[in-house]
Amino acid sequence: MGGRDHPRCRRADIEALGAAVGCLPKDIAKFTSAVNHSRGSQKKAKLVADLVRGKDCLAATNMLEFSTKRAAVAFKKCIQAAVADAEQLGADSSELFVSEVSVDRGMHIKRFRPKDRGRAHPILKRTCNITVSVQERS
Repeated sequence: MGGRDHPRCRRADIEALGAAVGCLPKDIAKFTSAVNHSRGSQKKAKLVADLVRGKDCLAATNMLEFSTKRAAVAFKKCIQAAVADAEQLGADSSELFVSEVSVDRGMHIKRFRPKDRGRAHPILKRTCNITVSVQERS
């Protein structure tokens, strides 16, 4: 089901596995979505991650809608993408909750600020990789 070319399970793979085990595909699936190279530091994004972890998907998107944090936009997109994947497989969207949230360090965008006497000081603009997993409550 995995490999270098296909790192994530496809819908057909989950359905085949569910048929082999004898259960519905939505019962064994965890729907994951990721946003890579999101502008903003990992430390600031973790504040938003702690806000939505374990919450109902509808409640989490409502919280993010009114959040003043910049990372909330990326988290909202990520949750909506995972919910859309779950609905495609036939999961009940009212039963979905945010099961896992991880924020990892992304690449740095390197810039230089001109200083006096012809010098330049480096500036690191940090990015982060956001991963959100959604599961159906059983």
